[in-house]
Amino acid sequence: MSDYHNATTEQWLQWDKDHIWHPYSSMLNPVEMIPVVSAKGVRLTLADGTELIDGMSSWWSAIHGYNHPALNAAATAQLSDMSHVMFGGITHPAAATLGKRLVDLTPAALTKVFISDSGSVAVEVAIKMALQYWYSTGNQHKTRLLALRNGYHGDTFGAMATCDPVTGMHHLFNKVLPSHIFIESPRTAFGNAASDTDMAAITSALKEHHQELAAVIIEPIVQGAGGMKFYSGDYLRRLRKLCDEYDVLLIHDEIATGFGRTGKLFACEHAEISPDIMCLGKALTGGYLSLAATLCSDRIAEGICNGEAGVFMHGPTFMGNPLACSIANASIDLLLASDWQTNIQRIEAILREELSHAASLTSVANVRCLGAIGVIELKDNVDMTSIQARFINKGIWMRPFGKLVYTMPPYIISDQDLTQLCRSIVAAVTEEE
Repeated sequence: MSDYHNATTEQWLQWDKDHIWHPYSSMLNPVEMIPVVSAKGVRLTLADGTELIDGMSSWWSAIHGYNHPALNAAATAQLSDMSHVMFGGITHPAAATLGKRLVDLTPAALTKVFISDSGSVAVEVAIKMALQYWYSTGNQHKTRLLALRNGYHGDTFGAMATCDPVTGMHHLFNKVLPSHIFIESPRTAFGNAASDTDMAAITSALKEHHQELAAVIIEPIVQGAGGMKFYSGDYLRRLRKLCDEYDVLLIHDEIATGFGRTGKLFACEHAEISPDIMCLGKALTGGYLSLAATLCSDRIAEGICNGEAGVFMHGPTFMGNPLACSIANASIDLLLASDWQTNIQRIEAILREELSHAASLTSVANVRCLGAIGVIELKDNVDMTSIQARFINKGIWMRPFGKLVYTMPPYIISDQDLTQLCRSIVAAVTEEE
């Protein structure tokens, strides 16, 4: 029998290679995994002792870095009471407190909170809320969604159906996914008034399809994994008015943008609007545990609960998990106790200055930054294996995709570490030429 608990690095890496399916990976030709054994601050420590500056915040979630004493303390304190209890017929202080805080932090119209266990589930819940709302209020023909090209909302079936059919990586499932309506994503850059072309596309779609549309689902200001595109806040403002005009709900997927990443606490604040439904996740627990939330207005909650079912038809086993909720409350404490807006401006300034040096490279199509997000868009797809090896050799951890080399560093990163991160990124991209 194997001694599972005293395995060598070589042994457990082999077990991983033989048995573990990593995100978007092949079991026939698995890439070499990077063995991380600990993390602290902004650094990941590998099995051989190598330290890497993390430029990804573990897919945008670890905003306070790793092994933070306040988050560790919150986890330890909650563990001494209970790590989990079912949420059916039971409540507890951590969840009630988190719900109240999220209502207080988000736009005023959002008053009801469904706490789930992952971002994709938060999107599923949002879609289900929209569909059940219309069913419950007697509009059973409103069964489709309108989404943007280059959008990405998750990997579960409802979420997949709202991702771009091509860049969303889910075209293999098109024949079994629900059929929704897609329009081109806005091309107007952040900070500019929405173009007539952008508004004509969304206006035309709503005018033609509003009778069958339950909701528009959109990533506000920043389209994440579908293309890392930043677009006009004016577009969001005008979309909100159009949704009201045509009686279509508006869902904001703030899973990637929530909790300060774009320079506002939530990206919808750039447009000074409120969606009818909002999805949160990723940074909600500071990257410690999987947790998500879907918020909605009184109108949505009352419409659902006055309908045939009388209840919202959803209930994951681990919803409202006390351990995750306690850490989320501590993470929010940390963020709000800091001068986070000034800090994000600091990060943005360094990203703009340092990444701009890549703009003159012949392989680079565009360099753009917003808040604590920096993107180098190449003209061709990166060779993932070779560029990632160069990143590691330069002491940083990055995870590009397609043509995009981007960074979303932890908010606690120092000027020195951020400068080193950026210069290493530019150097690795230069060597890609």
